[in-house]
Amino acid sequence: MLGALWLAGTNAFALAIPWLLKLAIEGLQRPATAQHAPSYYALMIITAALLQGIIRIFSRTTLLHAGRRIEFALREELYARLLTLDLPYFQRERTGDILSRFSNDLTNIRMLMGFGVLNVINTLILYIAAIVLMLRLSPILTICALLPFPVTILVVKRLSATMYRRSIRAQEELARLTSRAEESVSAAVVVRAYCREEGETDSFRTVSSSYLDSNMQMARLRGMMIPIMAATGAMGTLIILFIGGSRVISGELTLGDFVAFNGYLAMLVWPTLMLGWILNLMQRGAASMARLNGVLNARPTVTEPAAPADVGEIGGEIEFRNLSFSYAADSAMVLQNISLLIGKGTKIGIVGAIGSGKSTLARLIPRLYPVPDETILIDGTDINCLPLARLRDAIGFVPQESFLFSRTIGDNIAFGRDGAGEEEIAAAARVASLDQDIERFPAGLQTLVGERGVTLSGGQKQRVSIARALLKDPQILILDDPLSAVDARTEEAILRDLESYYAGRTVLIVSHRLSAVRGCDTIIVLDQGRIVEQGSHGELLALNGRYAAIHREQQLREEIERF
Repeated sequence: MLGALWLAGTNAFALAIPWLLKLAIEGLQRPATAQHAPSYYALMIITAALLQGIIRIFSRTTLLHAGRRIEFALREELYARLLTLDLPYFQRERTGDILSRFSNDLTNIRMLMGFGVLNVINTLILYIAAIVLMLRLSPILTICALLPFPVTILVVKRLSATMYRRSIRAQEELARLTSRAEESVSAAVVVRAYCREEGETDSFRTVSSSYLDSNMQMARLRGMMIPIMAATGAMGTLIILFIGGSRVISGELTLGDFVAFNGYLAMLVWPTLMLGWILNLMQRGAASMARLNGVLNARPTVTEPAAPADVGEIGGEIEFRNLSFSYAADSAMVLQNISLLIGKGTKIGIVGAIGSGKSTLARLIPRLYPVPDETILIDGTDINCLPLARLRDAIGFVPQESFLFSRTIGDNIAFGRDGAGEEEIAAAARVASLDQDIERFPAGLQTLVGERGVTLSGGQKQRVSIARALLKDPQILILDDPLSAVDARTEEAILRDLESYYAGRTVLIVSHRLSAVRGCDTIIVLDQGRIVEQGSHGELLALNGRYAAIHREQQLREEIERF
């Protein structure tokens, strides 16, 4: 609103200049009847021009700053929305596509809400005021000057509909391009190891060419639209020169009125040219807003309970009641009829073949995916009735794929707990058998790990993830194959140090190595989403079933490796 007021002031002084010029010309033609000398009108024109320039600065900065603030608010809202969404959303969407919405789409919105709004308001004010003044000077000339405009509007309307469709396609192509670049950079080691640089370059060139084609189609449309706008102004000027000149010669119109009328018509040429650019901005902005709304309107499938259960401190007893789960309604069941009671302070091992549902079972406990009602209970309460923050605060989760932020080792360990001291961080690192590695780093805990922990080995990244979960001091600790990247000796040291930490906590260890679960109170064996065996290490060996077969296979592999 403030920017619109500044624009009104800017245009008021701009519109005053042709009228002052009219009065000056009439004063020169009839000096005897002139109210003021020509020098007076010259001074007024200079003053109006200076005031117009000064006020224009305020109008532009006010509206352009508003566009920046809107971009800032949208970016904050987008980021906040992304953090509320759950794993199913991120499995559907591409990382590059999301990044494209944060960069290119937000830029389009900023341009629309800044330059676009500025020019829309300016055009409306200028058109209305100029046409009113033109009608006052000569209604007939005004009608003649505006005759080409209806045809132009119809043509532009048709072009803008096509431009919207092509703008959507261009934004989607840019998202593909960003995704491709992000994926190639992340997989740089694999690309070089397999000598696929040339193939990846060709693949990127194909996607880039498609994006170029989309933008060239947009450019061709803009190239058609701007000349149409320019032709409208040119035709109006031509009509006025012919008809208005004749009326001046015949004495029906004064020279001052003719000059002022042409001044106002000339003032409409630039807004008319800008109309094509504004329509392009509007179409790109509408396409970008539709893409941003895809994020803003997304809703998590895992939501807070409508009536949260009033529970005290979570103890750690977990019960599975006939749990069956699939990732989508039309996909096969990943888990089937899982029934299991895990007492507080119990240590449970989960083993099985690849794809048997081990990680899925672990991820359902903190509700990373939607869980059917009354199928998982903690301390006798359905987890769907527990507030998400209360549930997840009580759980320390080490995922199968360790993710580290581009910060220091200490910051990564302290990520899940605000205000953790350096001694507490060091103690968690010691339990995770990371202390000796940290001592070898020149900066110790302050060592930067690089993007996704690129400067650390796979085993070091896993141990940082374990230390992060331990520092949280949870009642339930879930370790999803956390030792797959460490050697047998390091694994044994970590398991030995963890034994003292486990006391009083409920622990679930998912592992393909039986050595990691050998000391568990109970071990369950999953096969195709079902519990096929259950018992202690000794009991399962005595059964001579699937667990025993896995044990024999791993022992044989160890003997082969030893020789």
